[in-house]
Amino acid sequence: MSEHTLAIIKPDAVAANKAGHIIQRILDNGFKIRAMKMIHLTQSEAEGFYAVHRERPFFQSLVQFMTSGSVVVLALEKENAVVEWRNLMGPTNSKEAKPGTIRGDFGTDIERNASHGSDSKENAAIETAYFFNRLEYC
Repeated sequence: MSEHTLAIIKPDAVAANKAGHIIQRILDNGFKIRAMKMIHLTQSEAEGFYAVHRERPFFQSLVQFMTSGSVVVLALEKENAVVEWRNLMGPTNSKEAKPGTIRGDFGTDIERNASHGSDSKENAAIETAYFFNRLEYC
């Protein structure tokens, strides 16, 4: 059964002009793009999106990084989309990610890892709704 997930191409990959390469990999791996836009998150938008991490020591650094440049947010659809996107991204720490994964090929460390993905179907619905309204999502 088809499901949805949220993907973010992070500021490091956008600044390195790798967004197009990542989008092509998404398509080559059978995902359908249901919505996509490039935005520059404000501090309050990034804090709201990552609120679940507010008490973690990396929260401020993450917010600062995510507001440092443009990001591309995408709503993706595929059978088992959450797991499939996470597999395509690779481990959170790019230094542990294998070549051929998004993070292995385009990331540099645990924070500047080129991409974000929802970790569950429930969070995918919440995260997608954070960035896209019903008129933007097809």
